[in-house]
Amino acid sequence: MKYKYILFDLDGTVSESAAGIRRSLEYAIETIGCPMPNLDDYTLYVGPPLIDTFLNLVGLDTETAERGAELYRSYYGEYGKRLNRTYQGIPELLKKLRAENAKLAICSSKYEPFAEEILEILGVRDCFDAVCGSNIDGSRKDKKDLIPYAVKSLGGDLERDRAEVVMLGDTWYDAQGARLCGVDFIGATYGYGTIDTMQEQGAKVFADTPEALYALLK
Repeated sequence: MKYKYILFDLDGTVSESAAGIRRSLEYAIETIGCPMPNLDDYTLYVGPPLIDTFLNLVGLDTETAERGAELYRSYYGEYGKRLNRTYQGIPELLKKLRAENAKLAICSSKYEPFAEEILEILGVRDCFDAVCGSNIDGSRKDKKDLIPYAVKSLGGDLERDRAEVVMLGDTWYDAQGARLCGVDFIGATYGYGTIDTMQEQGAKVFADTPEALYALLK
């Protein structure tokens, strides 16, 4: 393989997850009682850290945004996570990479225990050597912090192994994190982000399908 450490974003790269995220957001917003923003554009809230969604998209103050995040996690943990599905071709891709002895990690701004549970629901947890996500207090939510954590969790060191690391993701948050950490990035255009916004963060390589991802990792 071209890379030793392969880091996967979860939502929009491994998991088709927008339906569960949207319903959980709606529940939190309805419970708080604030105006409902237009949620038709998934790119506005699939990918960004959760607290940022409540601050920027919903327009809440910090204290209310934290309450919104708590309500979201409560609903998502019970119902929303069960609406996840793997993209067609992802299980096959993961099996191929495992057969070639690549080290695989989920690198997601999602709360880490939720990421673990979702992979179990999807039936692909055993394909990953590590699952790396954010903390309950919202720390370690940015990809620039998650990428070094994920590489370390796989037994590597970002400073030493930078050339052997690749981040796979579908949004500009993923591309930005890869750029800030100095690692390669491949954009998954079948997800929720856009090519233009990823290119603005320096992305140059894209794949339209999981099968195309595999070809670029060889």
